[in-house]
Amino acid sequence: MGRRGRLFLLLRVGASAAMLWFLASRVDLRALVPRHEASTLSWVAVGLVLSLTALVLSSLRWKRVLSVLGRPAPLSALLSHTLAGQFVSNFLPSSVGGDVLRAARLSSTGEARSTSFASVVLERLSGFVALPLITLVALAASPGLRRLGAASSLALALSVVTLVGLGALLFAAGNGRVGARLAAGSKWTGFASALHLGIARIRQQPAAAFMVLATAVAYQLTIVCASWAGAHALGMSVGWWPVMAFVPVVAIAQVLPVSLNGIGLREGAFVLLLAPLGVAAGQAVAFGLLLYGMNLVVSLLGAPAFAIGARPPAARTPQMAV
Repeated sequence: MGRRGRLFLLLRVGASAAMLWFLASRVDLRALVPRHEASTLSWVAVGLVLSLTALVLSSLRWKRVLSVLGRPAPLSALLSHTLAGQFVSNFLPSSVGGDVLRAARLSSTGEARSTSFASVVLERLSGFVALPLITLVALAASPGLRRLGAASSLALALSVVTLVGLGALLFAAGNGRVGARLAAGSKWTGFASALHLGIARIRQQPAAAFMVLATAVAYQLTIVCASWAGAHALGMSVGWWPVMAFVPVVAIAQVLPVSLNGIGLREGAFVLLLAPLGVAAGQAVAFGLLLYGMNLVVSLLGAPAFAIGARPPAARTPQMAV
């Protein structure tokens, strides 16, 4: 990691610490400790199982994207790369994130680097498309959620802005003339070309594109279900629709590179969004920390995949090289 990367990392750590301090100074710290009941552990266990299931669905989505690109890959290998990337993202904060690791691992198996990165980007984009769609469906299905003041406005605005931004990005990448201008004379030429080719192939295969999006929605809904289980573990008095509406919004917000892994930003967002529903600030902070903790526990499963994959590949014979 270079000097600029270290400085940026320190700024994000400082921002997360400042946000957590601000929240901790305004909540009852006793509310951060979950109730000691058997049902609490049961709901947490359900959340962990669902979080792991979501990673399998993420790998399946990646597999479908690669199939559209004409580069099929075994699900087991993609799941190993996904787990390793999840471990890196949560435990090894650096300039090389989990998505970069996934693409590098895939290209090390003989896949073109540009295609590998394009597949990861397309897989991520499909997930981001699903997030605002889920929130908008929840807002439409539950009229009460549209009358929560700032929370409703934030959820609606962030969902619409995300959809518009993603639409503009996909148009630019899918348009040959615009994509050529963006990639001309840069080191991203091969990547932009592969991304453009991927979007073009998705357009030619509407059924395959629908399956990619359907898998992305299933993945995000599984995350919502895991969050719903976490809410039950804390005894929060919120129903399914609020969790479905606001968890994707928080997932969109915490992508902003202003904190370390969303720490502090995620908890503050839950305080703002859940306050109109009668959820105390301390309970909302505990909810965000619990979701992050479940993510960390599941990410530990990627440690072996990261360690094994880090070994140098065996030397290939001339026949294999050919």
